[in-house]
Amino acid sequence: MKTLQQIYDGYKSECLDGRDLHRLVMFVPKEDAHKIGLEFKNDVDHTPIDFTKENIIKQLKNDVEFGFVKALNKRGISASLMYEVVMMWNWILEDGLEDWDDDSGYAQYGLPLFKAIAVKYGFDNPIGDDKGDEFKYSAEADY
Repeated sequence: MKTLQQIYDGYKSECLDGRDLHRLVMFVPKEDAHKIGLEFKNDVDHTPIDFTKENIIKQLKNDVEFGFVKALNKRGISASLMYEVVMMWNWILEDGLEDWDDDSGYAQYGLPLFKAIAVKYGFDNPIGDDKGDEFKYSAEADY
């Protein structure tokens, strides 16, 4: 797993709305928030969550669950942003999914990635045996 210093030195957000950084900052000491491009207001009390693999995986679980909800409801922008969030966690964890390269690209709102993470970590997998790139999950299937 990467260290906070490695994150400060090497992470570049690809998320349009910064939701990846707003999740990451939960683990960053207040005085270091600027190192990931965020600032706290002076009067904000911030006690970071311990930066441990266990705690990162807990957050990943929440984010994958939310990603599934957005993807299954065909919420393209929200699903895409959650895809970027979980890719950040994969990059930090270095557990084998950090270089995710789905042959179909960003298929069906990120479902193949969300499924791969769910299977790897034993999270809930609402698509069962499906791969996540099936036509029934596409917006076109509704017409």
